[in-house]
Amino acid sequence: MSDPAPLAPVSDRKKHVPYVPETMEMKEFTLRAVLLGLLLTVVLGAANAYLGLRAGITIAATYPAAVIAMAAMRAWKGSLLEENIARTAGSIGESVAAGAIFTIPAFLLAKAWPTFFSVGAYLKSTALIMVGSILGVLFISLVRRGMVEDPELPFPESLAASEIHKAGQRGAQAAKYLFWNIGIGGVVYILGKFGLFAADTDLHAGVGSLGHSQVRLGSAGSTHVVPTGGITVFAAPSVSPAYLGVGYIIGVRLASIQFAGSVLAWGLMVPLMMFFLGPQLKAYIPADTPDNWATMADAVWRYIVRPIAVGGMLVGAAYTLFKMRASLTAGIGKAIGDLRQTADQQAKLARTERYMSSKTVFSLIAVMFVLMCLLYIKISGLVWPAILAAVVMIVVGFFFATVSGNLVGFIGSSNNPISGLTLSTLLIAALLMVALGVSGTSGVAAVLGVAAVVCVSSAVAGELLQDFKVGYILGGTPQKIQTAELIAVVVASLVMYFPLMLLHEGSIKAGGVGFGGAELPAPQAGLMATLAMGIVGHDMPWPLVVVGIFFGIAMIMMQVKSPMLVAVGMYLPFGTTFAIFVGGVFRSLGDWVAERRGFNSAQKARVENAGVLVASGLIAGEALLGLVWAGLQFVPSWGAPNHPPQIFNNPSYLVGGMIVLVGLAALMIRLPATAAGDPSEPAPPTAMM
Repeated sequence: MSDPAPLAPVSDRKKHVPYVPETMEMKEFTLRAVLLGLLLTVVLGAANAYLGLRAGITIAATYPAAVIAMAAMRAWKGSLLEENIARTAGSIGESVAAGAIFTIPAFLLAKAWPTFFSVGAYLKSTALIMVGSILGVLFISLVRRGMVEDPELPFPESLAASEIHKAGQRGAQAAKYLFWNIGIGGVVYILGKFGLFAADTDLHAGVGSLGHSQVRLGSAGSTHVVPTGGITVFAAPSVSPAYLGVGYIIGVRLASIQFAGSVLAWGLMVPLMMFFLGPQLKAYIPADTPDNWATMADAVWRYIVRPIAVGGMLVGAAYTLFKMRASLTAGIGKAIGDLRQTADQQAKLARTERYMSSKTVFSLIAVMFVLMCLLYIKISGLVWPAILAAVVMIVVGFFFATVSGNLVGFIGSSNNPISGLTLSTLLIAALLMVALGVSGTSGVAAVLGVAAVVCVSSAVAGELLQDFKVGYILGGTPQKIQTAELIAVVVASLVMYFPLMLLHEGSIKAGGVGFGGAELPAPQAGLMATLAMGIVGHDMPWPLVVVGIFFGIAMIMMQVKSPMLVAVGMYLPFGTTFAIFVGGVFRSLGDWVAERRGFNSAQKARVENAGVLVASGLIAGEALLGLVWAGLQFVPSWGAPNHPPQIFNNPSYLVGGMIVLVGLAALMIRLPATAAGDPSEPAPPTAMM
């Protein structure tokens, strides 16, 4: 990314004219708009919590929220600015969810919390999420004006969302692609759970021959030989509407980079380890059965390969921040400069430029700081280290919230490297705890507490700045947008624990392990827990992490586009990344179909929009029914024999699963092409996810 050009003098800039003039009176902050937004923030937030825990990726909710708000408000004869308030409140739940899933499960993975199914876990989770969310709103409010009005920040997703609101008729028509596929995604997921088809299958492959294979450590005839041989495992792509939808949205290039990490893990590292460790592992399994070999292969991946992936993620996060150093410096500079704005300057602002006063913002930040000190003392059981952790959070949190907003202005909230910012915070806090002589569970809890608040704060700040930009374009009132966001983040914070708890406890009741297991890998939270325990608790396999660090450096030297994405691919299950890759292939096939049919650029834009809505619907459908399924695990009769009822006792992947996969492929490739429309129609805004 090139350095941003210096801003033109204010007198030389063309005055911005919003879509709704500042003198026009229009309904905006209404009860129905706020209630619709709160419903959307809960639903889209829960869906993204499910997706993030399972796939390690969240999808920006701005576009689906805009389409749903458009459809609902048109039915209610609402105004454009009401739609904007509903979208604003509705999209923030995704950011709250992202901050929560990246850090809250880490407390359990690091054993800082004994259980997640308790009133105490709810109160601590909610307090951390709420403090971080409110601080994110307050921090970005201090620097909003300069960043929103900066002509060098393109705000791609904000521009797309604002154009969707303007293009009312197209938005209402587009809603059918979203709503119908929510139903399809949910039905496919439930049918898989009821045994109509197998959603996953493992493929066993011999690596050498146990008892016969060997490696000679010497020249021909040398007696120095190492017995080798074993069995490794590959997974077929999961038949998952959500994973396929993620791959479709991010495209085949990014999906390929992530899948490359899994290929390295399961195609190179695990087979290599199984080849050399096979004779030793044989002693730990009672019989030569494929399932037990699969368990050992999984253990090799989990405890040897994953720490290497952690080292790669460390380098990837640092490299991402380094590449964005110019944007980071510019964002911090703007934040400091805008704090010098006087009261007289603020008083002269028009309706479309008014926002919460600096006095109110600073007062609320002071209140949040006191609450943070009390919260960190409660979580860690320490006093002065907890207060120091709160100070670190306020300082680092403000700068990273500003940085997050600046990055969203350049690349959109979908690509905002929140985990990298959080990782930097965690390292700073962990090293401070070590310097203070703090160790053990208390120190780990304090470090994770700082990381959780900064993570949520940065995610919310970036999304709010994006919403401010949409309001700036449409002519919304910033103060009302702030109020809607504050209400929404409080509501999202109060309910975000429940989807996390349902998924974790539901997984356990269904025979899984919850967070960190195959069903809920939670890669970012696992990374945070590993680092916190490793630095503060002195419990990290450093040689493996160092190997991963050198692996990450090698990827940078090879000019790999995203070392972080490769490392995340190594960390996730093979079937997950395989399915995401297949979704990316479906997107490429859809583009090929559009090209073959001779669509012009306007038609291709409409096909792209419809495709993103189809994929978003599939994701939301599986996510919502996935939460329902997790909740059903708490019904006492659900665990009884022959319950839940199965359509087939031994459902097939090769027959049933592949038929469903082909059906989803046809849906995702052919359905968007029906939205191409007339070639003479003007091009709509593209869905910049």
